[in-house]
Amino acid sequence: MKKSDFSFILPPELIAQTPLKSREQSKLLCMDRNSGALEHHHFFMLPELLREGDCLVLNDSRVLPARLIGHLETGVAVEVLLLHETRGRFSCPALLTEQDKKNVSLSYWECLVKPGKKIKPGVKILFGNGELTATVIDIKPDGNRIIEFSPGTNEAEPATFLEVLDRLGKMPLPPYIHEKLEDAERYQTVYSKQVGSAAAPTAGLHFTEEILEKLNTNGVNIQFLTLHVGLGTFRPVKTDNIKDHEMHSEYYILSEETAEAVNQTKANTGRVIAVGTTSCRVLETCSDETGKVSARSGSTDIFIYPGYKFKCIDGLITNFHLPESTLIMLVSAFAGKKNTLTAYTEAIKEKYRFYSLGDAMYIR
Repeated sequence: MKKSDFSFILPPELIAQTPLKSREQSKLLCMDRNSGALEHHHFFMLPELLREGDCLVLNDSRVLPARLIGHLETGVAVEVLLLHETRGRFSCPALLTEQDKKNVSLSYWECLVKPGKKIKPGVKILFGNGELTATVIDIKPDGNRIIEFSPGTNEAEPATFLEVLDRLGKMPLPPYIHEKLEDAERYQTVYSKQVGSAAAPTAGLHFTEEILEKLNTNGVNIQFLTLHVGLGTFRPVKTDNIKDHEMHSEYYILSEETAEAVNQTKANTGRVIAVGTTSCRVLETCSDETGKVSARSGSTDIFIYPGYKFKCIDGLITNFHLPESTLIMLVSAFAGKKNTLTAYTEAIKEKYRFYSLGDAMYIR
């Protein structure tokens, strides 16, 4: 199967650059994955489309303000993008003292750095007014840096790394969004809790507290898992044969509570509906061949494309994705490639908003 099989032409003006004033006003295209039948709704109507006994599984990961603008001691400007926290082995361990290794206030991250040439092990990067210092510890084969971050000391009120990051960091918006995000919380779900993503689990951006409350009142079981979204979600498929694509890995946590709720829903012949491709990937990673899920945590690089046999989920809420991306391949695996591309054609015709800040689909 070729990546060109998942191509479509999208008018640039349909790429959403800003969020709607109200989250729940997003359009919602509903698809029956067996017949391909389509219905046009708005997201605030979701409680009317789900049933008592359904289990809705959401990703509660929260986006880090992961872009930091700093400078070298020579004054050269440097941009650092945090990818994920790490405590792995470094090829330059001499730069880490024994006290460093015991100091829990230090934070170690794999990062993208621009410009990269001068950023070698031992180089220091300064941020803010002495609020944060970074030391390059290692360079990985792909050019990413392992960086040690050390918050500045304030005797009156010591700050953690995340507290300093919240003040100095900027939201890492996708490369196709060119407008400034006025309110950073609009790139967070209302239920985000576990800090660690480099990009938002965007299918959840349409939910409001009122919608969640109404779903709960209607007997829908709302459960959470965590998958920290990496920038690999934006990495294009470069191989013509999609089976040759190397999928990125992301860290997840599926709790005992969520696993038990999902399994009970299946036992009661209810529907398990994943909110987002991230939730889908975790549930399918943690399912056995009978569809029973087990609580666990770790990294998943599961690549779902047409031909995959779904073991757990019965429904999927998702945004509209980039052509030839692993995300549209996952949707095509669940709904069928022909149905998916027909739905995208209809969405373009009806001027739906696409990508991270755009409208949604509910596939049942």
